[in-house]
Amino acid sequence: MLNFPQPDVEQFFQTFGIQTFTVSPDESQLVFSTNLNGKYNLWAMDLPNTFPYPLSFHDQSCKSLVYDKKGDFILAVIDQDGDENDQIYALPPQGGSLLPIRKMEGARHQFPFLSKDGERLYYTSNKENQTFLNSYVYDLKNEQEEVVVEGKDGMTILFDTSPNEDSFLFLKALSNTYGLVYVKQGDEEILLTPATEPEHTVSDALFVSENEIYFVTNYDGDFSYLAKFDLETREFQKVLELEKEEFTQMKYDKSTGSLYLVSRKGVQDYLYSFNLSEGELEKLDIPVKVITQIVVAESGNVYISGNSSTVPENIYKKTNKGWASLTKYGVPGVKEEDLVVPKVVTYKSFDDLPIEAQLYLPKPDKNNGHVIFWPHGGPQSAERASFRALFSFLVHRGYTLFAPNFRGSTGYGLAFTKMVEGDWGHGPRLDNVAGLEWLIDQGYASRDKIFLMGGSYGGYMALLLHGRHPEYFKAVVDVFGPCNLFSFVDSVPEHWKPSMVKWVGDPVKDKAKFEEDSPITYLDSMTKPMLVIQGAKDPRVVKAESDTVVEALKEKGRDVEYIVLEDEGHGFSKKQNEIYVYKKVLEFFERHL
Repeated sequence: MLNFPQPDVEQFFQTFGIQTFTVSPDESQLVFSTNLNGKYNLWAMDLPNTFPYPLSFHDQSCKSLVYDKKGDFILAVIDQDGDENDQIYALPPQGGSLLPIRKMEGARHQFPFLSKDGERLYYTSNKENQTFLNSYVYDLKNEQEEVVVEGKDGMTILFDTSPNEDSFLFLKALSNTYGLVYVKQGDEEILLTPATEPEHTVSDALFVSENEIYFVTNYDGDFSYLAKFDLETREFQKVLELEKEEFTQMKYDKSTGSLYLVSRKGVQDYLYSFNLSEGELEKLDIPVKVITQIVVAESGNVYISGNSSTVPENIYKKTNKGWASLTKYGVPGVKEEDLVVPKVVTYKSFDDLPIEAQLYLPKPDKNNGHVIFWPHGGPQSAERASFRALFSFLVHRGYTLFAPNFRGSTGYGLAFTKMVEGDWGHGPRLDNVAGLEWLIDQGYASRDKIFLMGGSYGGYMALLLHGRHPEYFKAVVDVFGPCNLFSFVDSVPEHWKPSMVKWVGDPVKDKAKFEEDSPITYLDSMTKPMLVIQGAKDPRVVKAESDTVVEALKEKGRDVEYIVLEDEGHGFSKKQNEIYVYKKVLEFFERHL
């Protein structure tokens, strides 16, 4: 009888990822960014065959892919080692060297799309407007460029143009929870919602004709719904609303006159088809719990990428027989049934606010009795029912893992999401403390067997909980978390700064609150062993944030291990780095069992 060893960390982290994808106009080629060779590059499949082959060898993350409408070339948005200074390149369908199309040192070029004839490139950049961004049209034939929307008062992102390219649909983002949608016609900017107040957001918008615009907004509501604006009559209309469920993205299918709408309810996504002329809504079965991207081809064929807690990111095509999986990524050497689907639970916080969370319970024969408490990043984000190699591996090794969606999380309505604004360290912190107490009361955790780990805002919360509630934890892992709100708000990217007062607070007017909510204030009580991880090129939470807390704790003689990744930013884009870091995380936890 052959006895195979227990899956190692490398098997879980050799799980390949997919960042983005596109399909050729004739649907003969699928192009996607994946790390099949350990670093992200562009790969392709000649459909209906599904054997992948490489197109590029740039070894960097890709944020967006756009296929030319005539099938002549592909556009790719790529940064350098996670610096988020995205540049736009082109390459032919057969692959090869990347040709720079819009590139400038230190600038970002984002959200590209092509005109119907493929001769003009539209995109948004900070190259001439660091704070509010401008949107441009670049003529690929004569290499001439002009600004079509100038950013003012808020970060501006171009959504779409009308079919004749006479009108420009754009978002003016004043904060994560306050974004206004406009159409620019000549010198006139037309607001599509009835008023700028109450504060609301628009998450997606598109033209279906020269005068008809559909968009997703929560204007005068809590959950985002589908709305319509008629440019000719200047009328706003609420079209479709779901109970406690919010639309997040949409695509137009011209062949049927329908919209494909992705919705979110708590930790899970859903997909609908909405016929605009008939007003009929159909809920579609989908093979994933979380939809990352949707592409609708000219033929009306639908492609999605997405994942679930036990299945990593894959790309699927909708067929008459259901969804066909074009990629088949899984965890090497591990059966899907051996992975854990989390329980979705709800507990009450200190003020009776209901908090939803995901509870991962290891198989009974593997349970080591320890819990890893995971506050998510964002903070205006959420932990979804999605695949995380880290979660799967830790639970497979016997750890219980708890991931609460505390106040400020998305997916629970606008009011809930806004509750973190100006309150980074009180309400959300106490929601997490209530989650810890719930785990103990329910018998899932012992007070002396809890670890703490988080990244980004979750890293901030890990530091803050360590400083203010050290009695709960045996050891703490901080992954690129801010330690000082004063320095954090001063060091974020320029286009973040206008919203920082609303998001975090005013460092002058709210000085006492900043001091109270900064982890650096509580160094004396940070006594538990720590592992701190930081990307040297992180533009969001700069390396100085981690340097500061590590140096301060070491001066106090604390047990602190510090890992700096020189070729990473706000995350892990290279497989070898991801494997290295999470091996260290596992070693750290097991050293303190």
